[in-house]
Amino acid sequence: MSQTDLKVTPLYDAHLAAGGRMVAFAGYAMPLQYAWPGGGGGVLAEHRWTREHAGLFDVSHMGPSFVRLAASTGDADADHARLAAAVERLVCGDLLGLKPGQLRYTLLMNADGGIDDDLIVGRFPGAGEAGGLYIVVNASTKEGDFARLSEAADAAGAGFRRADDRALLALQGPEAADVLSAVLPGVAALGFMTMGVFPFEDGTVVVSRSGYTGEDGFEVLVRPEAAAGFWDRLTADTRVRPIGLGARDSLRLEAGLPLYGHDLDETTSPVEGSLRFAVSKRPARHRRPRARGRRDRRRLGRGGRARDQRRPGAHRARRGGHGLHPAQARRAGDAAPCDRARPSSAGRGRPPPLRPAPLRPETGQMIAKPKPPSSGLSRGPTAPPALLWVSSLLVRRLHHGPSEQVRG
Repeated sequence: MSQTDLKVTPLYDAHLAAGGRMVAFAGYAMPLQYAWPGGGGGVLAEHRWTREHAGLFDVSHMGPSFVRLAASTGDADADHARLAAAVERLVCGDLLGLKPGQLRYTLLMNADGGIDDDLIVGRFPGAGEAGGLYIVVNASTKEGDFARLSEAADAAGAGFRRADDRALLALQGPEAADVLSAVLPGVAALGFMTMGVFPFEDGTVVVSRSGYTGEDGFEVLVRPEAAAGFWDRLTADTRVRPIGLGARDSLRLEAGLPLYGHDLDETTSPVEGSLRFAVSKRPARHRRPRARGRRDRRRLGRGGRARDQRRPGAHRARRGGHGLHPAQARRAGDAAPCDRARPSSAGRGRPPPLRPAPLRPETGQMIAKPKPPSSGLSRGPTAPPALLWVSSLLVRRLHHGPSEQVRG
């Protein structure tokens, strides 16, 4: 594609005046880096400046858009639920749970579970616009993304409006909040991944506290006629310098942030792309019950089911099949049950518990059990020790004769 075929952003002239080296990117003429006044500049210098001060990026090539209902019902939550249900069919994020002014990073999915794009979706704040959505997609995929979003909006009876004719500026760095507060008072009150609408000159700008550099910062959507003036207001601050796409790529790479088309594509799943966090949990009706008290927390396990429902008879097998605590079993005169049980078909599929040999309370040594005789006169561990001794004596006398001296 020749330079004459490239699209330009509303800040194209400002880039040339700042010494920007223009290159083709996603069908646009964009600044790769800048030549700073007095020498210096370049990707490494711009990278360090953003990490230490505030860097100003032109990201107007990306795809901002709005989704709003044609006719509001007057209930912002109901309007939002209607729009969220339509767009949620395309992404793996929970949009219904967005609060007014909240942003969410999510993924546009295809039918095979691959990623068609990664995007930002926000719910407009304020009583009048709380039902609308603000969506920003990537430049290289925005035509296909816009077509899918427009189709989803039409199905919900909503209007889709692309806003890529405006200027989108990203102010990033540790001093970004102080710089932007001087131009737009009140933006410092925004939390991370939230958005707001602020007055500027004769109109308004949409500000989100987000970015893709790993630094604190903001992205500002400005009307095209006000873009140059907004750029000049920010660059007039000595803490701000324009930054090109080269440093933007090194900053996001250093922060470990993926770039669609390089680290992600339509064959990559969210898990393969290390983006499992972007797969939101579904609404509460699909989640396990919450433990509301100490008793519930004991009863509920990690799997969400009551512990006594995980395996039939699990609590009985754990307690020896009779429901008694080991201490209670000993007090009742029974041997202490064992925690393990052998497979058996007796008693509803639960075998009798294994019983360890009793211990002497004064020494802790095992009490040897008398060996049952082989004559069958008295079999089983339930015979009293005295009866076992007598039966053993009779067997010996019968075997050896009456003259045999037997030691009792």
